[in-house]
Amino acid sequence: MRLTIQHETHYQFDDRANHSVQYLRLTPRHDPCQRVVEWNIGTPGRLGTWTDGFENQAHISVQDGPHEEIAVVVNGIVETWDTNGVVPDDDGLPPRIFLRETPFTIVTPKIEKFAGPFREALETDGTLAGMHALMAGIADEVAYEEGFTSVETDADHALKEGRGVCQDHAHLFIACARVLGVPARYVSGYLLAGRDNDSHLASHAWAEAHVDGLGWVSFDPTNRQSATDSYVRLAIAGDYLGASPVRGVREGGGSESLQVRVQVAQQQN
Repeated sequence: MRLTIQHETHYQFDDRANHSVQYLRLTPRHDPCQRVVEWNIGTPGRLGTWTDGFENQAHISVQDGPHEEIAVVVNGIVETWDTNGVVPDDDGLPPRIFLRETPFTIVTPKIEKFAGPFREALETDGTLAGMHALMAGIADEVAYEEGFTSVETDADHALKEGRGVCQDHAHLFIACARVLGVPARYVSGYLLAGRDNDSHLASHAWAEAHVDGLGWVSFDPTNRQSATDSYVRLAIAGDYLGASPVRGVREGGGSESLQVRVQVAQQQN
């Protein structure tokens, strides 16, 4: 299907900032499950482009001089295909690098205890079945609920709270997969809500696990499913830090307020 996407991020500062740098991973990947038809990124600063270590297309926006706000506006069209949640493992990234610990996926005794019972399904029925069981277990254990976690929350805290959002589900899945010896990684992106899912936001995150002989398989505990053609992949990384759509630093400005608006719609023929 063809999806139209509009994504606006607006920072407002209490005082004037003198220098701001925004790191943007807001361009959909060129993958077998999707094709970018057109895509535009607008910012008030100088915009540079590079490809990061995970083969994500990234931009850096630098704004000099006094300013009291920053607006990043993205819009475009992406064509998607349903690949049953599978993408090939030919992206040049050795799967084993995704067994490394990351700041948001540190394995704790509580996570080890939670992941342990899924080892039987993994060993008896195979990696794919084991990961599906893990996805369902996380959805049962950590209810989707906003306001109890933040972008700084790690997997252990979300498990202890028993509540969280898609980012927390993805981090917990990755940490548990590592306990079970399965490489897993974080995916940021967009989701057309309401078609075959219960997503609350068009901006979304999920996980992918590596299954030998198959490739990278997506697991979205928030919606209890693998990715469909309703999903658009922006960036992959070990956790949120490496795949965050927008991150920045600035000099001055005081405290800030943030407004984000994301709309994903199916383009009608």
